[in-house]
Amino acid sequence: MTALPHRVVGDARTSDFGWTLLTDLVDIGNRMAGSAGERRGAERVVEAYEDAGLRNAGLDEFEIPGWWRGDSAIELSGPVDRRHEGSHEVIALPGTPAGEVTAPLVDVGDGTDEAFEAAGDELDGAVAMASSRTPESHDRWIHRMEKYVNAAERGAVGFVFRNHLEGALPPTGEVGYHNRPGPIPAVGVSKEVGARFARLAAGDDPVEVGIEIDCRNEPTTSVNAVADVGPDTDEAVLLTAHVDAHDVSDGANDNGAGSALVAEVGRLLATVEDDLDTRVRLITFGSEEIGLWGAYHTAETTPHDEIACVINLDGACNSRNLRIGTNGFDGMAAPFEAVAEAFDAPIETGETISPHGDQWAFVQEGIPAVMASTAGAQSGRGWGHTHADTLDKLDPRDLREVATLVAAATYRFATPGDDAASGGAVEHRPRDEIRASIPDGYVRELKTGGRWPYE
Repeated sequence: MTALPHRVVGDARTSDFGWTLLTDLVDIGNRMAGSAGERRGAERVVEAYEDAGLRNAGLDEFEIPGWWRGDSAIELSGPVDRRHEGSHEVIALPGTPAGEVTAPLVDVGDGTDEAFEAAGDELDGAVAMASSRTPESHDRWIHRMEKYVNAAERGAVGFVFRNHLEGALPPTGEVGYHNRPGPIPAVGVSKEVGARFARLAAGDDPVEVGIEIDCRNEPTTSVNAVADVGPDTDEAVLLTAHVDAHDVSDGANDNGAGSALVAEVGRLLATVEDDLDTRVRLITFGSEEIGLWGAYHTAETTPHDEIACVINLDGACNSRNLRIGTNGFDGMAAPFEAVAEAFDAPIETGETISPHGDQWAFVQEGIPAVMASTAGAQSGRGWGHTHADTLDKLDPRDLREVATLVAAATYRFATPGDDAASGGAVEHRPRDEIRASIPDGYVRELKTGGRWPYE
């Protein structure tokens, strides 16, 4: 029997447990990796685990390279002189070095490889500006870090990341990863500021920009919030999310919602604990946003043969349309697809291997892992990584629906049968197969960010 009992579905559809936890997390405010707010968030998750009757609930601490934001500014000079220093206009990107730089501005549009190649030698000694957009024609999403790496490798001395969504304010996001600080100063600007810069850069008169960044890169500690449900087996299904969020944001969808979903699914599974054949390990990671440090800590301290698979939740509450990235692991999609069919729920699946999200720490080692999110109306991250990732953008009905689907899928993985739909076809892959499947752009990004694990 792999179908979640009807009484549990009814519980999921009427529960306020997850939404209450999400509300408490966003009310903490700043949950930046290594901050007091991140620890308070993890402690609140542990409290939720305990309230749900889960066992072994607690915190697991580890060291990280911390980053603290100061003031930032960007100044335009040329046909128009304009200075921007408000946080609604410009913010530093975590992992950037502190300092000042002034240089000609080169706009590389959406930051594709083709756009960088077309810019050629112009980028040497310049400030490169790239949009957060990925063209619809592109075969995969282009991450901010890849655009940053491309700029630095071509001799740029500064990087401007402009939002492609109007009204969403400046985007933030890590650029240093495990090689902090990154090689060149980097800031995010709003679409409105970036549009002015792009318009002037396209004119006949030369345009210069000055970037000023005050920040600190210093060691600190972070925590994972952990608990267990189900039988006391050595092997476990890992259900994960991350509790940290960027300091400019409440981190509602990215990823307070994921943390709330992990605790809610754990609560639901506790009501059918005796049905489970495999332990489910619940983990809300710290420090995802600055380099997946919490996930790497778990992957490095847990024997790989004790991890059956990983279901990672990130950005999973901006709709009820489930999106599953399987990272090329056959057998991981079928239980989700079966659940979606049973509940007549929409679902998208993709196979591309991506190093973005906590599941990557396990994928790189050949451990079956999916990224579970939801597909919203906006392209890219939507409100994520901006000041506007707030609770009012989300709907408790969406949270309940996603909790129902994820609980039903996790139940299948923890009670595997003989067929793929029941979670019985999940297999680890050789590490060298994963290495051979990684797109070249991601290889470049991982090497520059100090996260390349294969050499």
